[in-house]
Amino acid sequence: MNISFEGIGQWAATFSCTEVREGEMVKVSGNGSVGPCGEGEDFCGQVISMGKGGDACAVQLGGFVTAGYTGSAPVLGWCGLSGDGDGGVKTDAERRKYLVAEVDAVAGTVTFAL
Repeated sequence: MNISFEGIGQWAATFSCTEVREGEMVKVSGNGSVGPCGEGEDFCGQVISMGKGGDACAVQLGGFVTAGYTGSAPVLGWCGLSGDGDGGVKTDAERRKYLVAEVDAVAGTVTFAL
């Protein structure tokens, strides 16, 4: 049986942006703007599409996302996560906890609810 979390509870907003790419975890960097999330920083969501000029992007702020992770694999269930400084996430016991539904150690990805 194939299981998919894609689209469940998804909602997004458009922000102005600089130096971000699709699939990257981002943080609010200014009024109506997002930017790259540094290592150990909290993130607000994941870039799901870029505008033609690269100066605006849609950021998924709710629902399930799949992101790359670095370091030790996140645990299933409630797990603290923060930005890894390279567009993905890392396990971080000091940060907000997210509901982790799936970890793919081979691909280095984690699926969790924002």
